[in-house]
Amino acid sequence: MDICVVLGSKSDMPVAEKCRAILERFDVDYEIRVASAHRAPKYLEGIIESAESSGCKVFIGMAGVAAALPGVIASMTTKPVIGVPVGGKVPLDSLLSIVQMPPGMPVATVGVDRGDNAGALAIQILASSDDKLSSAYSEYRSEMTSKVIQDDESIQG
Repeated sequence: MDICVVLGSKSDMPVAEKCRAILERFDVDYEIRVASAHRAPKYLEGIIESAESSGCKVFIGMAGVAAALPGVIASMTTKPVIGVPVGGKVPLDSLLSIVQMPPGMPVATVGVDRGDNAGALAIQILASSDDKLSSAYSEYRSEMTSKVIQDDESIQG
């Protein structure tokens, strides 16, 4: 497995679906799990250990409110961890919980509810040592550029 996505709760699934769409596009091996850092820390530890045993290269943690999950994942692995703050009623709380990590425990944080950017960043990390994936990601970026140009041309009179 290349990427392990861990949700703080099942209610985070709509954000995870944005991530899944990116991971599916690039045909990488991934899994999506649910494990609360606060309610089930030992269970979370088992998920991290199992993922590492399966060759996981990148972890993505998605959580809202007191979003400790990505930081706790970072404390359990030396692999890169990407944090996705999940919005809800107090999105700033989840953002700050993820982005304000102590020295030596980095978590790369994407925007609130940006599961798609978490997936893209995970792909970029994997692509740094995979030429085929790097080419596919470059093509994806070129498609985005073409779309912007088409949109611009479509509104010109």
